[in-house]
Amino acid sequence: MLSDLYSGDLLEAAASIPPRADLPEADARARKVSRVCGSEVDLAIKAEDGIVTDIALDVKACALGQASSSMFARAVRGASLEELITLRDEMTAMLKEEGPAPSGERWAELEKLLPIREYPARHTSTLLIFEAAADCAEQLLRAAL
Repeated sequence: MLSDLYSGDLLEAAASIPPRADLPEADARARKVSRVCGSEVDLAIKAEDGIVTDIALDVKACALGQASSSMFARAVRGASLEELITLRDEMTAMLKEEGPAPSGERWAELEKLLPIREYPARHTSTLLIFEAAADCAEQLLRAAL
């Protein structure tokens, strides 16, 4: 039932999304847009020695896209760039391939997104933040070569 999808935890996360911000000194930026629903996520990342030190978000998405972005924003500082790529892959597997929730204590809250697995039309907006984060990480890793 669709009402099960919008649990108190997910609505609370969506409501606590950080306000729109910019990070002029960002080391990488990515913008992801869902062709399915029009949701948009703009992410800027500042990193030092391969570790995320700060982010800025601008999210124009449904409640599920807002919830996943909010959970990501709370946990990402201190994550490695490689971890962001792994996170994207784990979130995609969790939603689309019956995989487990992402590993590691840092990402434990993301398990609350598991019910979205049953609603494929909602996967794209939920995954936008993780796609943007992996894009930023890949930019920075390429630049370091």
